Amino acid sequence: MEPVRNIVGRALPLARADVDTDQIIPSHWLKRLERTGYGPGLFEAWRKDPAFVLNDPRYRGATVLLAGANFGGGSSREHAVWALLDAGFRAVIAPRVADIFRNNALRNGFVPVEVDADTVASLVAAVRLDPATTITIDVEHATVQAPGVRATFALDEFSRTRLIGGLDDIALTLRHEQDIAAYEEKRPEWLPRVR
Repeated sequence: MEPVRNIVGRALPLARADVDTDQIIPSHWLKRLERTGYGPGLFEAWRKDPAFVLNDPRYRGATVLLAGANFGGGSSREHAVWALLDAGFRAVIAPRVADIFRNNALRNGFVPVEVDADTVASLVAAVRLDPATTITIDVEHATVQAPGVRATFALDEFSRTRLIGGLDDIALTLRHEQDIAAYEEKRPEWLPRVR
């Protein structure tokens, strides 16, 4: 996973509440084994509508998704995060992000930002008024900034360290490689070993 300190980019004003993981990436996409190639399935059903915001060329290249409350509810599919990443998004800003989605996001270097509904509404309004509006998410200081908007968000120290260091589950384990090796050396020969 790549380290994430700051995300600076334009935003897509999805502005829908209760977006679940089946809407983010439909279940028929879950047959794939890779972590890439899910971008075309992102919001697949909604994309059939030419007026859907993701089809608007003014928002092409957006890296921040602005959503309503309860983003990412539903099943625990990690594929939802993979689809967003594959489509170029690096963060979601919403009043509430579902817990399982949040955990999957943090494990994949995708930043889930929870701020109050008024802040999200201000960001959506700014981006709709000017699609070139830049939003900055500072992971280290847990802040969101855009012209006329500044907010903080909760980010525990473990998640901050994980994002800034680019540490997935394997990298976190390998930080203790010497301790693991020392433990394995002390184990009796007849027990299984990690090699």
